[in-house]
Amino acid sequence: MKNNPKIVITVGDEAGVGPEIILKALASKEIPKKINILIVGNKKNLISKYLFLKSLGIENIIDPNQLDIEDLKITVNNIKEPSNDTGNASFLYLKHAIEIVKKSPNSALVTSPICKKLWNSAGHNYSGQTELLAESCNSPNVGMLFTAKSPFTGWRFNTLLATTHIPLKEVPYKLNKNLINSKLDLLYEFCNKFKDKPTIHVAGLNPHAGEEGILGTEEVDFINQAIHHWKIKNPLANLSQLISPDSCWISSAKAWRENNINPPDGILALYHDQGLIPVKIITLNYSVNTTIGLPIVRTSPDHGTGFDIAGKGVAQCQSMIEAIKTANDLLIN
Repeated sequence: MKNNPKIVITVGDEAGVGPEIILKALASKEIPKKINILIVGNKKNLISKYLFLKSLGIENIIDPNQLDIEDLKITVNNIKEPSNDTGNASFLYLKHAIEIVKKSPNSALVTSPICKKLWNSAGHNYSGQTELLAESCNSPNVGMLFTAKSPFTGWRFNTLLATTHIPLKEVPYKLNKNLINSKLDLLYEFCNKFKDKPTIHVAGLNPHAGEEGILGTEEVDFINQAIHHWKIKNPLANLSQLISPDSCWISSAKAWRENNINPPDGILALYHDQGLIPVKIITLNYSVNTTIGLPIVRTSPDHGTGFDIAGKGVAQCQSMIEAIKTANDLLIN
């Protein structure tokens, strides 16, 4: 097993669904057997969660005593309630896991959900795990990409966000020619891992992609120019003209369930919800968040902490399963 891929999984915020979806996912037959799994968290807390889930009658979960655990004994007074303690622990678990992966060849990081507010209230001023990863890996140009492999057709669906966790009113001011070009570089490089000469689409910012300046001027002012400039630099790339955002994902929705469709291999969405709403509707629980532009592989389930359902035994683990499988695929590629 020495040369097999190593997947390092953080438990995330222990008051959330992270521990539950890990225990459920690792009991699944979908997880490739030739993977070394290392959990970063508190072993005592993970065992406590396991025993509680078993008391609810849940059978398809793995016993933490069967897992390889990097046991960090960080004080959390109550893992059943979200608090500064759980936020601080989730931050320290991730920091430690990043260092493990950076030092381990043929390894990847899978992160369970954290609460950004609790990170900040615990004194860790980052807007998310992506930003900490970028800083820790000294990687200024990273991207938040959502990828999913269809269980119906085997087609891989990729959407990259040009801007991420910022208020909607700030998006037009954050966007510029250089940002769009750098994100297209990242998206093309990622899609090229799975297909030669991938097709890339870019969604417009405004309704109907601005309708030639009638419904917004950003497309006319700089977005079209950015796309044209990138095409000149990458003459062999298959990049379409700007596409109206209300129709940009239609062929992707069809290709998720049907063969013989010709969808794009990657789509660049210009802001968070523009990309995430169609991705989550189309893929349901199969989408995975991956940070591209890092020197390491990092994936994550595409959902949050689920504080409202944590401890009820009802959390779905498919996205965690897909995050582990995708991390393995990216190591292979």
